[in-house]
Amino acid sequence: MAYDVGVDSEVGRLRTVMLHRPGAELKRLTPRNNDRLLFDGIPWVAHAQEEHDAFAQALRDRDVEVLYLTDLLTETLADPEARRVAIEGTLTGRDGLDLGDALRGHLRGFLDDATPEELTGHLTAGIRNDEVRSTVPGSLVTTMMPADWFAIDPLPNLLFTRDSSIWLADRVAVTSLAMPARKRETQLTDLIYRFHPRFAGETRVHGHGLEHVEGGDVLLLAPGVVAVGVGERTTPAGAERLARHLFEDGLAQSVLVVPIAQERATMHLDTVCTMVDTDKILMYPNVADTLTAYTLTADEPADDGTVRLRISEAEPFLRAAATAMRIDALHHLDTGLDPVTAEREQWDDGNNTLALAPRLAVAYERNDGTNARLEAAGIEVVRIAGSELGSGRGGPRCMSCPILRDSLA
Repeated sequence: MAYDVGVDSEVGRLRTVMLHRPGAELKRLTPRNNDRLLFDGIPWVAHAQEEHDAFAQALRDRDVEVLYLTDLLTETLADPEARRVAIEGTLTGRDGLDLGDALRGHLRGFLDDATPEELTGHLTAGIRNDEVRSTVPGSLVTTMMPADWFAIDPLPNLLFTRDSSIWLADRVAVTSLAMPARKRETQLTDLIYRFHPRFAGETRVHGHGLEHVEGGDVLLLAPGVVAVGVGERTTPAGAERLARHLFEDGLAQSVLVVPIAQERATMHLDTVCTMVDTDKILMYPNVADTLTAYTLTADEPADDGTVRLRISEAEPFLRAAATAMRIDALHHLDTGLDPVTAEREQWDDGNNTLALAPRLAVAYERNDGTNARLEAAGIEVVRIAGSELGSGRGGPRCMSCPILRDSLA
């Protein structure tokens, strides 16, 4: 059975989305490891699940098909080759070197014996030392490792499905995540797109072994116009590689590369701006006048036939975006009603909205000032709770990977 896929904007009516319901991986967070695993605090997991269920139901209520990453992964791991790739990818590479031969061999057998559902749990929630060390004779690693340390780390940031893949027209870009705590996420996402029957034959661009690009830094401003934030996570080399792929495959006419401050509060471009209509963008006011962009277009091919990039001088982002989108102006709406409120609500993911259609967006209910601004501008706001979901510093856009939207082309 063939399924429709494709996304050419941030605001075309959303039809299919991939989410990850918080699970056992969040229960692995402690005050000693939450910083390393990129969480600001220790979430109340049951409440986070309730909040996420309400988010998913709000999407279904508006006729959005909701797919869950772990369901797709479990179905993928029924394929023997997918299982082999998943296990080898987990036990090798940089992290695998720290396991030692004895523990690695034991874990390989342990994972080989797991059912697809159990394997999904081990790969996402991790495996703690005290869950294996009594059965690993001859392992100095398990002997010296504290009982509650992880042989395989949990992946609490799977919640943010936007980062590990992005649909660009009818192609999917599997991204390359910068932080060590997140590298395995894209390996699992890659498995789904390689082996799951739903995505059989779909063409992919980029890949988890290439230069760093994260989905939170990629905004589809309009059909053929893509903005890529470069800062703490996405590198200039990653943006360059992605732009070249987009031009080679005819997926974009313009790519705007946007330098963003390398601070935790602005780790991704979508933490400072998101589209809420075809010509309206919600933006953190502290950057509205300073955000710039280099416009990249395809130049004459190089001698070897590869795409050469033409790079403009940097100019104000809003101006560059409007020119690339071929509209008179990209109107920006400010987060909050005053500088203090704007700063508070930007930190609480006030900018990180998910458009379900033009002038219809999901936002955290706690950002009263931002939501009031949106409604005053004619944007209908679907409010969801996020007191626990927000502990990983991500909002509705971060928590969703659109797979199918109505085209605006």
